[in-house]
Amino acid sequence: MFTSVDDVSARLAETGYLASPAVATTVFLAARLGKPLLVEGPAGVGKTELAKAVARVTDARLVRLQCYEGVDEARALYEWNHAKQLLRISAGRDESWDEARTDIFGEEFLLPRPLLTAIRGDDAKVLLIDETDKADVEVEGLLLEVLSDFQVTVPELGTVTATRRPFVVLTSNASRELSEALRRRCLFLHIGFPEEELERRIVRLRVPDLDETLAGSLVRVVGALRAMELRKVPSVAETVDWARTLLALGADTLDEALVRDTLGVVLKHQDDVLRAAAKLDLDTL
Repeated sequence: MFTSVDDVSARLAETGYLASPAVATTVFLAARLGKPLLVEGPAGVGKTELAKAVARVTDARLVRLQCYEGVDEARALYEWNHAKQLLRISAGRDESWDEARTDIFGEEFLLPRPLLTAIRGDDAKVLLIDETDKADVEVEGLLLEVLSDFQVTVPELGTVTATRRPFVVLTSNASRELSEALRRRCLFLHIGFPEEELERRIVRLRVPDLDETLAGSLVRVVGALRAMELRKVPSVAETVDWARTLLALGADTLDEALVRDTLGVVLKHQDDVLRAAAKLDLDTL
């Protein structure tokens, strides 16, 4: 997929994803070693976007499993099209059960879900298992077979083994601890909030019409907000949203009135807005 760490950085940058050296190195190793990549960090720092960027630069199909409380095997692996099976049984009233059973548990009636979809076929794929920590612990057991041997067992059809392994990215906001068994199967990458210079470059890349001086001021203000004790600190995505807000308002400078009026773009709780308005001192930034 990639020839070097520099190749990763350059190709990801072409899609608008500016990777730090640590990110580029880990992506290169995951691709070279054929290991899943577990990406952990706060919301909005580019974990999901990393998987999308890899899919774009490698011309691979993105297959996404969005995890949530209650996601189960049917949603993650596969399920049978029961309505179609019933129609098939009704159409073959004169058939024996053995004859009908052989037919209704065939490919025509199988509904593959993300994990099965990702390991079937010869085309290049990126499997994104998003917000893994939001799924129940039992779901991790489903992942172990896929991430260990890249195979899925369908009792009625047998074991499906990947002929071409997907590039796998698991993301986590660390809302709960993932099992050691799952972590052992992955390379680990933590993405935190970027350094000021990198975030400024990200803002300039995503909002190229924003004045460079204003972009620098914006990034410094966001850094000051992250240093406060807030319920929800601004993410990189929200920094970009704020930059687009300033551009839409035709702002030339970032003054106290403008910051106060637009804090709701980056802060999502009223007590955070009040605390920031009281403590933020633009003269020191």
